[in-house]
This record gives sequence, C-alpha cells and structure tokens, in this order.
Amino acid sequence: MPSADVAHVWEAVPQAPADPIFQLTASFRADSFPQKVNLGVGAYRDDNGKPWVLPSIKAAKKVLLEDESIDHEYLSITGLNDFTLSAAKLILGKDSKAILEGRVSSVQTISGTGANHLGAVFLSKFYRFPAKKEIYLSNPTWANHKAIFNLAGINPTDYPYYNPQTIALDFEGFTGSLQSAPNGSAFLLHACAHNPTGVDPTKEQWSKIADIFGQKGHFAFFDCAYQGFASGDLDGDAWAVRHFVERRDIPVLVCQSFAKNAGLYGERIGALHVVSPTKEQNAAVFSQLSVIQRGEISNPPAFGARLVTMLLTDERLWKQWQEDVKTMSYRIIDMRKALYAALNDKLHTPPPKGAKDWSHILKQIGMFTFTGLNPAQCKKMVETHHIYMTGNGRISMAGISSKNVEYVAKSIDDVIRTL
Repeated sequence: MPSADVAHVWEAVPQAPADPIFQLTASFRADSFPQKVNLGVGAYRDDNGKPWVLPSIKAAKKVLLEDESIDHEYLSITGLNDFTLSAAKLILGKDSKAILEGRVSSVQTISGTGANHLGAVFLSKFYRFPAKKEIYLSNPTWANHKAIFNLAGINPTDYPYYNPQTIALDFEGFTGSLQSAPNGSAFLLHACAHNPTGVDPTKEQWSKIADIFGQKGHFAFFDCAYQGFASGDLDGDAWAVRHFVERRDIPVLVCQSFAKNAGLYGERIGALHVVSPTKEQNAAVFSQLSVIQRGEISNPPAFGARLVTMLLTDERLWKQWQEDVKTMSYRIIDMRKALYAALNDKLHTPPPKGAKDWSHILKQIGMFTFTGLNPAQCKKMVETHHIYMTGNGRISMAGISSKNVEYVAKSIDDVIRTL
C-alpha cells in the first residue's frame, strides 16, 4: 500500500475540461444517425466526406521511399535547411529583400502550433513590451492562441474584430484598438482566412492597418495556417504578410503551417520566420531561437519536412501541388455557393440577426464560416439534426458536400424559423 503522502500527491490537481472540438468529434463518432454531419473538424474532406491525401504528396512519398540515400539521422536543431529556406520564400516571396539581405531567421517547428509557441516564448524572453507582457488577440480567435500565450507568460487581451450585428469585420473597432494601445504593443494577426470567422480585411484595409502599425511601432505577430488553401492563390493569400515585411518600419514574425495546404495534419510540419532590421540582429535572433528549440524539442521531425521541400523545389511536384491546393480551395468555394443557393434562393430562409441575406457565406473565405446562428440554434442543430458544430455558429465548409448540403440547409432553415 502507498504511504499517505504518496496517495495524496496529486490530490490538488483539478480535472481539466475536455477540448470542445475534440469532444464534438467524439460525440459525432458515437452517433449512429445515418445523416449525421460533422461541421466542427478543421480538416479538409473530399466530396465523399473522406480525408484526402494530395496526389503531389503521394508522388513525393514514392520518390522519397525509393531514395536509398535517405537515413533517419537527426536534423539540425533548427530543422531541414532546404525546407526552412523554401518555406520562407513561399510566404515572403522568392524575391523577398528580407531573405536576400539575410534578415530572416527561419526555424522548423511542430506545425503552426509549435511556431506560435516558439514565437511566444521568444517574445516573452526578448521583446521589450511597453508595459506588462501582453499580446492583443482578435475577438474571436483560434481557441488555442490564448492557451499558447498564457503558457509563455504573456497575457492575451482581446481587440475588436468581428461584429455579430453586421456579420462582418469591425474595422473601426479594430483600428481604434490599434490607435489606443500603447506604442510598441504586440498584435496577433491572421494572415488570411481568419479562424474562426472567415472574415478578412481587404487589401485597402490591410494597408491602413499597416499604416497604424508603422505609426505606433506595434509588433505584428502573423499566424498563417491557410496560405493557398483559402483562395487557391498561394501568392494572393500571402499579400498581407508581404506588405508588412516590405514596409520595413514594422517588426514582424510569421507562423506558418503546412497542415491544411499540404494535407499533412499528422506530420506536424511548420515554420517560424522572424524578420530583423539588420543582418547582425538576425544572427543573434537565430542563435536564441536555436537555444529555445534545443531546450523544448531538441530536433524537429524529418519526414514531413522532406515531403514539403520536394513540393517547393521540384518543378513537377510544385505544379501538381498548386493544382491540389486549387482542388481543395475551389471545392470549398463551390460548397459556399451551394449552401448560399439552398438557403437564399431555394428555401428563402430568413437570414440570421444582423444580416440582410445569406451573402456573408460567399464573402467569407477559407475553411470556416460564421453562420450567424445563436447558441440555442446551434444546440438544436446538434441535438435534433445531428449536425455537429460549435456553439458560436462556426461551421467547417470542408464538412459540407454535394451529398449533404441540402440536408444542412434544411436544418439551418428549421432552427432559424423555430428559434
């Protein structure tokens, strides 16, 4: 029998709440209803509702497995050099002056989550916050952002972003927060396909936002999980990041993920890019990122990094990958059109509060849509119609297919009319 002290060693540890997304997925799997639909998961599904392995990835794996020179030795602490350089060129542009001038420190990370974490720890250790350690996050934002910054000792604070009354960007609230924040404040920005709302600033709005960053000396912490996946245009989806970096009057770092656009969810491939004003400062930054990385994961995984490197450097695979990205993004765009047509044109469903019609489904971009449904309506979607979605009205467009879009639309129509 254990001693009394040993028996009570973890007695004060409270039970943590279950992650709502994973809990939603578990409930979906346990549901035997034949028409059930999972609109909660943030992963691409084909029109049959199945995970899709990209043809470019299949081809890259075949080449990789036949290469007898590949071994299983450790990568360097900062990752596969060909990967980090190629990834930097993908997000910053192949002709980026920051890269050419040696002002970019790129480190391979455990997908976008690891990039956010490494960036947060680096900021916590070295950034000169204007007052307390604080970063402004859009309201709402990806649920994991707050947990990541809290763990790094940085206090997350909301800034206005989404206006539920108009189901659109709260541009005045956003820019007002930028203006009122202390000079040199850190703001996290979603590079494209804002998660969870799907609401992005226009290029004109991004330019005005960048102007305020430059005037106030704010730090831009970009999170880019959907490059290419949002619109099908890899360069277009990187516009905001490149605009900020090219200005040179805004300190920038970029978190990058290949989970969505390469379909490598489980391989956990990402990168962190920190842009410095000088080559000398960049050398110091890179050295400290290496120290943090060594203490946390020692060395990143090789397999996925090699696959992505092939996509980015082999001309044949590069062309195939671009087509694969368009296949995914265009299918999601088609589902937006189909859902809109079913609600607006066929069922004549009354729009949610704050909307004139259902056109916000078409205007939003990327994997997610904020439908405008309220918590009670979302609850009925799950409990009555077996359509699994989060209580804030967010749905994953990747979970909609030509086979279930009519059922989803009729279910939305029902909860709108009855609640």
